[in-house]
Amino acid sequence: MEKLLGPLFGTVAFFYAMAGHGGASGYLALGSMAGLGPTALKGQALALNLLVAGFSAWSFTRAGFLRPKILLPLILFSVPAAYWGARLTLPPSWVKILLGFCLSVAALRLALHPWLVRRAQHTAARPPSTPKLSGLGLGLGVLSGLTGVGGGIYLSPVLILTGWADLKETAAISAWFIWLNSAAGLYGMAKGPGIPTIPMSWILMAGLGGFLGAQVGAYQVGAPRLRQVLAGVLVLAAFKLVWAGWQGL
Repeated sequence: MEKLLGPLFGTVAFFYAMAGHGGASGYLALGSMAGLGPTALKGQALALNLLVAGFSAWSFTRAGFLRPKILLPLILFSVPAAYWGARLTLPPSWVKILLGFCLSVAALRLALHPWLVRRAQHTAARPPSTPKLSGLGLGLGVLSGLTGVGGGIYLSPVLILTGWADLKETAAISAWFIWLNSAAGLYGMAKGPGIPTIPMSWILMAGLGGFLGAQVGAYQVGAPRLRQVLAGVLVLAAFKLVWAGWQGL
């Protein structure tokens, strides 16, 4: 399966970029199913996240959907938290369990995408308070650095369910949130355990998928059925990680 990771990562990048995400939870899911080590995989997922979320941030911002007043309080606390979270070293079993939990939440987010879309269409956007955004950014930043995800998979449902932003605005905010947290996490890994090497095929395929997905997501509609398939992959990987981590305790 490891030989197929390049095309699979490209596919994941395409569909995640459509929603303003970097795809880290998908890379973690597929990499864990291929038997890759969690520590190296965390750094690789953050690096691919940086690439794909960059395309999403550029596309959705260019289309005029970014709301800096929401983004700035979030990243003020999330970026340093992601840096320190990436420098922390947890026992391998705990890393697997935490990753499994994160993938489960990501799977739920994907499975509920149609409902979230309908919710957003019937929810009037209202401005959030700065303390709420700052606290949310702090928590998601730590989780981002620890697990190798950018945090957007958790941020976007919050923004939609609270009515703080509509779908396109959520995608733009999430893309920048992911990009900045991924950069902070990689910097933290460089100062700590080090950044693992990434096969060029992964970079090329994820970059192509991310670019195309970001263009489609910013100006066209999504594909909910394929998101449900990705949700199934995440559930399988999450179960595998939690089970392996539990066995190692």
